[in-house]
Amino acid sequence: MSVKLFALTCGRLTGDLGRLMEGGEGRTELPIPAYLIEHPKGRVLFDTGMHPDCQHDPAARVGAGITKLFSFDFRPGEEVSARLAAIDRDPAKIDVIVNSHFHFDHVGGNALIPNATMVVQRREWEAGMDPESAALRGFNRADFDLGHKVVQIDGEHDLFGDASVVCLPTHGHTPGHQSLRVRLASGDVVLAADACYFCRTLREQRLPQRVYDRQAMLDSLDRLARLEAAGARIFFGHDGEFWKSVPQAPAAIT
Repeated sequence: MSVKLFALTCGRLTGDLGRLMEGGEGRTELPIPAYLIEHPKGRVLFDTGMHPDCQHDPAARVGAGITKLFSFDFRPGEEVSARLAAIDRDPAKIDVIVNSHFHFDHVGGNALIPNATMVVQRREWEAGMDPESAALRGFNRADFDLGHKVVQIDGEHDLFGDASVVCLPTHGHTPGHQSLRVRLASGDVVLAADACYFCRTLREQRLPQRVYDRQAMLDSLDRLARLEAAGARIFFGHDGEFWKSVPQAPAAIT
């Protein structure tokens, strides 16, 4: 059995490091990753980046509050569908979207992947469907309530039944945040998403200013640390320095 993993950069944001990591100073550039996983039984996207509206009028799409926090560097051709097309993968033939959580830079591209089944933690879906909770979390139903078939999961979930692609609950950043473990020939990779923005988040246990549940997020960092100690490679959510070392599609991560 052969599983392939590809990294796709879908634009960048720039924001204040101090908001994203306690004690951080200055501005930092944040790559917006999506990942394609090819398994003999199907093609999976882990996160989908931002909606193309963010290329020309992000405030109209995500709200003025977000555009005060981040500057956007997101150009035509960087949306997830274009990134897939550039490596000869048809966005209409993606089988599964695994959304780590429902923030705009992780779920905005779902609209471009029309035929996939969404796999999401039940806690995240319920938070997104509740108007009050969604508003508190910064969720926009226009990003994720689009008519896709939705599979709500509770806890760990083995996508293909062979332990090669497994959703891992890493709650805390949001109510139902999840990461994804991918088993390559070289060993395990854990796509942490916003459970761990930066390498320093894991090494120094420095959380962002605002999180849904601090203790749950610290527990998730502990889980990531244990996985790393057992030999897994952790792919941090928005670490620009780390991202420079990640092979980009069409090269596969090996």
